Amino acid sequence: MTHDNYIRVLLIEGKRGNHPLFAQELEKKGYELIQAENGSAGLTIIKKVEPNIVVINAASLRTSGIRICSAYRNQLKHIPIILIIAENTKPPDNVDASVILTLPFTIQKLINRVRIYHPAEDKHILRVGPVKLNKKTHFVCCNGHETQLTPRLSSLLKLFMSKPGKIIEREVLFKKVWETEYVGDTRTLDVHISWLRRAIEKDPHKPKLICTLRGVGYKLDI
Repeated sequence: MTHDNYIRVLLIEGKRGNHPLFAQELEKKGYELIQAENGSAGLTIIKKVEPNIVVINAASLRTSGIRICSAYRNQLKHIPIILIIAENTKPPDNVDASVILTLPFTIQKLINRVRIYHPAEDKHILRVGPVKLNKKTHFVCCNGHETQLTPRLSSLLKLFMSKPGKIIEREVLFKKVWETEYVGDTRTLDVHISWLRRAIEKDPHKPKLICTLRGVGYKLDI
């Protein structure tokens, strides 16, 4: 067993039905694994064991996972939560999970998701306030939610994160991100800002992180 993947995973996994179980495979990959057979059992130990990530195999519990995710988020606001749901199941609306995986999938897909939060990836991670951006994979995590950005959106966010609290003029944004001096197409920038807000804001319609200074530019208000 290798220890390259040293990270503490709290796995909530039952043994109901014929759904795949992931405990053994995660241990084989070298993760420090703490198991709980249901959501309540995990809640009693979550603060004591201080996991880096929570994996909830809702399929094995015959539940949607909504209440479990909400309870865990209330305990640890920023912890990454991976929710696994059964095949042919519609992802639940408004579930407080960072990632939702629908069965069937390979163990490697789960590992790839866990690796987003892996300490070994620190050289690729840019952190400013609640925003964490993986510059290699373009995944951004904020307020417990994870989204993969396009390379251009990733570049735009990196620029904001390089100057937190400072207004970046629209001309500068076009020059740095689009590599052009032309600033006539204002809609292009506005649309990208809208997409970025969807990725990191709790309420994209009432943004608190990416603020607008009308006629001038934008800033990451951290």
